[in-house]
Amino acid sequence: MGDTHGTTLSIHADGKGVRTGPRPEPVLILALECGRPRAGSVRYRLSDLTVVNLGRGSERRAEKAGTELSIKVPDKWMSSKHARIEPSFGRWVLVDTESKNGSIVDGHTTKRAVLTDGSLIELGHTLFYFFERMPIEAEAPALLELTPNDADPGLVTLMPSWQSELLRIRQIASSEIPMLIEGESGTGKEVIARAIHSLSGRGGAFVPVNCGALPENLVESELFGYKKGAFSGAQQDHPGLVRAADGGTLFLDEIGDLPASSQAALLRVLQEKEVMPVGGTRAVAIDLRVVAATHRDLDEMVAEQQFRHDLFARLAGFRIMVPPLGERRGDLGILIGALHTRLFPAEHPGFDIDAARLLLRYPWPLNVRELEQALATAQVLAGNELVRAEHLPDTVRSGRPPGAPRPVVLSEMDQKVRDQVVAALREHQGNVSAVARALDKDRKQIQRWIKRFGLDPASYR
Repeated sequence: MGDTHGTTLSIHADGKGVRTGPRPEPVLILALECGRPRAGSVRYRLSDLTVVNLGRGSERRAEKAGTELSIKVPDKWMSSKHARIEPSFGRWVLVDTESKNGSIVDGHTTKRAVLTDGSLIELGHTLFYFFERMPIEAEAPALLELTPNDADPGLVTLMPSWQSELLRIRQIASSEIPMLIEGESGTGKEVIARAIHSLSGRGGAFVPVNCGALPENLVESELFGYKKGAFSGAQQDHPGLVRAADGGTLFLDEIGDLPASSQAALLRVLQEKEVMPVGGTRAVAIDLRVVAATHRDLDEMVAEQQFRHDLFARLAGFRIMVPPLGERRGDLGILIGALHTRLFPAEHPGFDIDAARLLLRYPWPLNVRELEQALATAQVLAGNELVRAEHLPDTVRSGRPPGAPRPVVLSEMDQKVRDQVVAALREHQGNVSAVARALDKDRKQIQRWIKRFGLDPASYR
């Protein structure tokens, strides 16, 4: 059978079922209010609109009249009629209307700008993302609002593709099926595992185990426990981490780092639902739900016989691939709000616009963990004052992730050429041939400039 996830069947008048699914459409996300970071984020669908009016209001609200949407934000730096977004010849454009402080798109003050996928819009001290082609189910709400106080913060998102995966996680969380969470380091796999345990309704404890941090000679004694006298230093019985999770959830983090010698023993525990302590003679029955996680490619490890295929089959009852933060830019505002709620005092005034801009433009290659560390640093440095750019790590201020090469200092002439190429790439969505035609240059010359200036055409699509 083919994969039908993310699609629905609709019945037409002729009685035939027609497969439909998510369709790409333009979306605006109110990502962050600098003075109210805990207010949450909102996603607005734009496909059936002819204009979106943006301005200051006494409270955040959205009102639709026909094909016109008006969005109000309680931001004193915004004007009451600040800007509008409207379709024009197949594209969407932002037009500054009667603003006092101007409108900024992707770091440039503008009166009129063609929006591209992922454009960052600054109106006053409020930041928006525009996405040109976000796949959304037809039945999705026209307006979706999330706040940091929503239950299970690890299971909320404004990104539809991740939202559909989270829905499946919620559906299966209360079952006994083992779950395998995969993804890059720092994406929040343990947060998701804890949310799964919370939704499971299991009365026992959530017990996290970092398989990569256990010394190889102690893995089995730490996991399965030991009897008094089993080895030198075993002065009393020790139940082990597996039995500590009896009736609850055992979270095996970095399961790909589990030594081969211990994989067989773990497999037996999962098959027999009982654990044999080191030095013991009688197995102890356990009621266990296992959630495992890894940043490694277990399929490849199984193929290369570095990981037991039978253990993999026991762990991968349901697989989840957590996307990197760079693929969830629309969630940055809600994540910043959730971390602000956890790290800062309730009366904290929020973020300076320059700091907020840096946070939303930085690529976050080390994912949510890097964002959390950046805000933890800012909390210490800013205290009860507004978070400013100087309170953020050097990597975020420079926009240069760890390990990235230092930028070349350009002459004034080279900088002008670079600005022209960047503007053309943005205008033509990274299409190098179109850029060459627009600048009346040979395509090879554009490619040479792209290489020289360290540009990535794909980032403008």
